[in-house]
Amino acid sequence: MTIQTVGIIGAGQMGGGIAHVCALAGYKVFLHDISPDRIETGIATINGNMARQVTSGKLGEKERSDAMGRIAGAETLADLATCDLVIEAATEDETVKRKIFAQLCPTLNPEAMLATNTSSISITRLAAQTDRPERFIGIHFMNPVPVMKLVEVVRGIATEDVTFEAAKAFVTRLDKTITVAEDFPAFIVNRILLPMINEAIYTLYEGVGSVEAIDTAMKLGANHPMGPLQLADFIGLDTCLSIMQVLYDGLADSKYRPCPLLVKYVEAGWLGRKAGRGFYDYRGEHPVPTR
Repeated sequence: MTIQTVGIIGAGQMGGGIAHVCALAGYKVFLHDISPDRIETGIATINGNMARQVTSGKLGEKERSDAMGRIAGAETLADLATCDLVIEAATEDETVKRKIFAQLCPTLNPEAMLATNTSSISITRLAAQTDRPERFIGIHFMNPVPVMKLVEVVRGIATEDVTFEAAKAFVTRLDKTITVAEDFPAFIVNRILLPMINEAIYTLYEGVGSVEAIDTAMKLGANHPMGPLQLADFIGLDTCLSIMQVLYDGLADSKYRPCPLLVKYVEAGWLGRKAGRGFYDYRGEHPVPTR
């Protein structure tokens, strides 16, 4: 199974990051989103991120120029028809993902592979909504994609060996490190990481410590590069809540119950850095704790 052309659905932070590394690895990339403006913004962001890599000496100008020349916008899902691999990187919502696959599959080459960048949802269940479960696989990139080395590769129950091997070869060409996870809710990284973040939010909710105290304690006491509440803001509190709900529903264990304070912040629209407010307020010159 040869992959030369990659389609990516979702031009946001994750989709743009995946397009970034695919183009640098020599793949022809088609980037799709729900509007031309989002596609244009996504490509401009990729160009800016690559320009920073050039400035820092991590990338040559010719490499940047050649990679950007391999990225094109795809205004409709039908524009992905010639892709050898299509990676869905839309919002972490199973209903949205199912709708995308239902619209996408009739337009694709029967031999094309499908992948999802989901960080928590069942690969088997998503694959069953497509016309090619044997050619469907989970390829979960970490955020920010150009920086983070790890990729979780997750087989569904119907995923064929040839699809699995092709996915591993693809990830290796991106110069990423592969970890193979079984198809259980949230896989490996988020099965461990998100309950820790949720517990940090409970610690705040119960008044054990302030935002600043909790983040400082984990940075200096556990040698974490950033505190769990700061990390939650970076991930997006809506995404954190979605993953905790998948864990809670999928494993039926009370230890995965989302903290009520996390629910309240999401209901308020305080989703973290992308919304300007979460556990920190980012609207001023420096982030300020909101509790």
